[in-house]
Amino acid sequence: MKKVIDKAESRGRALYDWLDSHHTFSFDTYYNPRRMNFGALRVLNDDRVEPGKGFGTHPHKNMEIISIPLKGKLKHGDSQKNSRSITPGDIQTMSAGTGIYHSEMNGSDTEPVESLQIWVMPEKLNTPPAYQDYDIRPLLRKNELTLIVSPDGDAPAKMLQQAWFSIGEIEAGKKIGYHMHQSHAGVYIFVIEGEVKVDDTVLSRRDGMGVYDTHSFELETLKDSHILLMEVPM
Repeated sequence: MKKVIDKAESRGRALYDWLDSHHTFSFDTYYNPRRMNFGALRVLNDDRVEPGKGFGTHPHKNMEIISIPLKGKLKHGDSQKNSRSITPGDIQTMSAGTGIYHSEMNGSDTEPVESLQIWVMPEKLNTPPAYQDYDIRPLLRKNELTLIVSPDGDAPAKMLQQAWFSIGEIEAGKKIGYHMHQSHAGVYIFVIEGEVKVDDTVLSRRDGMGVYDTHSFELETLKDSHILLMEVPM
């Protein structure tokens, strides 16, 4: 097994009066040539947006974009006339394809919103743009990893890439095995909350680690943990 470790405090940061964003990979003004991506995983941003503020209308092209709210209300709007608000327990996917304009705003005037924004490079370029949101609450089970994104319809959300995302809340003292869906893949483990151990490496809140050149691995929770796993082609 090979691995790359990205501790929370080593991430890039954009801090404005309305936004506090931490960047696992190079993004915006943060540039690190050794941290451009993990396989097809290009962006992993941990955003906190103040009430009534957000990212105004801007374009994207040829990128698979996944948004996962952690606290508060995230409001989406786009040039295909979609307008939705999602909260923790929902996820949102957008295939930018040939091009789409969208906005991501805090849907509350009183409470901050916290969310993960994830970009994955697509398998094919210039596909028709598309948007969808999904309620994953009925699928979530305590002490299990739930598949939430896949390329083949096995999960609520579909991505135009050979990628599988799983999420779960696992109590302390549990061991969870993970088996790759495909060869030549890697899994990026992101600890939303808690503390876990993988291959003798301890990861704490907002730490990330990519593992590859292996068919499987075991994850042990040292504290009650909320974990996101992103399997992508390397």
